[in-house]
Amino acid sequence: MREPDRFRAAVGTWAAGGADAAGAAVTARRLAGDGVATVVLVEGVSDRSAVEALAVRRGRDLTGEGVCVLSIGGAMSAGRFLQLLGPPGLGLTVRGLCDEAEEGWFRRGLEQVGLGVDLSRTAMEALGFPVCVADLEDELIRALGPAGVEDVLATEGDLPRFRVFQHQPAQRGRSVERQLRRFLGTTSGRKARYAAALVHALDLDHVPRPLDRLLPDGG
Repeated sequence: MREPDRFRAAVGTWAAGGADAAGAAVTARRLAGDGVATVVLVEGVSDRSAVEALAVRRGRDLTGEGVCVLSIGGAMSAGRFLQLLGPPGLGLTVRGLCDEAEEGWFRRGLEQVGLGVDLSRTAMEALGFPVCVADLEDELIRALGPAGVEDVLATEGDLPRFRVFQHQPAQRGRSVERQLRRFLGTTSGRKARYAAALVHALDLDHVPRPLDRLLPDGG
């Protein structure tokens, strides 16, 4: 595996606890010392896909910059990963991206590691933890507009499937934006694939603010 993949695997095992946690912690510390300087915590694989796709669009080499994007498997784990990777643990620079509904988990995690008290959303963003409204897919759909997202569906060969989906009884009467958001999450792997595809279709002058603010220039 590439070094970022080894680091992700080690941190995941460390965070999970159990018999292998101590050895995984040693591996994570060594790999951090060998070049991981910043960890970007995201809730799921689709968020990671979007962040890495934007880095490609902007000509950035995250591995070369010492940046590792880490999917934590849900916002409830935010506090645990902040404890391990932030000031109480490895002392790395930690940034993160979260959905509006999960904001509280990240806020509490930041406060528990001493990075603030009664943090507002603005204060969280200043710490490198912008919040998506309502989630990253919603942000991307708004940025591209329904027609732009449908263009991406057409390129990926999924537009006919989406048209069939739109005519399902449960989808009738819903806005196109809601239909698109639901469609992107209906099949395993589709959400992550389209997170990257939608980012590649963006006008770089209109990147959704949370994604744009996640990584400053130069990591």
